[in-house]
Amino acid sequence: MLDDYLIRIGLAHRPSPSPEGLAELQRAHRMAIGFENFDVLLGRPIALDLAAIWAKLGSARGGYCFEHNALFGAMLDELGLPNRPLLARVWLGLDGPGDLAAAPARTHTLRLVQVGTEPWLADAGFGGSYVPPLPLVDGAEATTPDGARHRLVRRGAPDDPLGEWLIERMGPAGATDGRTLGSNGWAAQYSFGLAAVAPIDLELGSWWASSRPDTRFTLACRASIVLPDGFAALNGTRLSVHAAGRSETRDLTRPEDFRTVLADLFRIALSPDEVARLRLF
Repeated sequence: MLDDYLIRIGLAHRPSPSPEGLAELQRAHRMAIGFENFDVLLGRPIALDLAAIWAKLGSARGGYCFEHNALFGAMLDELGLPNRPLLARVWLGLDGPGDLAAAPARTHTLRLVQVGTEPWLADAGFGGSYVPPLPLVDGAEATTPDGARHRLVRRGAPDDPLGEWLIERMGPAGATDGRTLGSNGWAAQYSFGLAAVAPIDLELGSWWASSRPDTRFTLACRASIVLPDGFAALNGTRLSVHAAGRSETRDLTRPEDFRTVLADLFRIALSPDEVARLRLF
């Protein structure tokens, strides 16, 4: 599958099992395979076995974090980069870790990757912004081509229910899915711990995100993709694009425009019937 995957994400070579190779693979993945939740709104179950994920993401479709990072993790294994899943709480649009009673559920997954003797974090499935790979070191920072800075902060003890680690971002709000509008300085992206995650934990997180009536993925269409120097996001019919340091938004008012933008910008193919079933127009 690895060779077909590399073709799918537009790489003509196998990246090295190094920090540079990890960063190259993750970025190529996010620029080629869109983040999206359309199957949730079309009433289709989200399957997390690798064969089903590849049948979907290997074609002109995308998925959300549980799908993206399962595929990404399997490809890292084939490249000689051992890895395992972690679960996270997403804080975008919230105040950040604080009150446990108001904490969001653990509905995001990322990968803990062993690169040589060092643990790294990698995330090919975060739809809110582009989070680059980071070494598991308190205070580690990286800058992305969209102009944003990211840092990793150790914020709690290993058994902290809100997570031992926090990823923060500071940069243009237009290069996100919109949940950081109005924020200044460092904004919390998600918090996580390093505890082992069982397959059933991933199934539970995915089921909750895709079936509870008031989750982000059951309320509206969502899509995003990384651009060479920016980020594009779709929330319902509102399109936002950040490129070359400029941000623009517009509303898509016709089904044919919606399908064209999905195909040309987000690399997602939906049929006219599928778009009609989304009841957007």
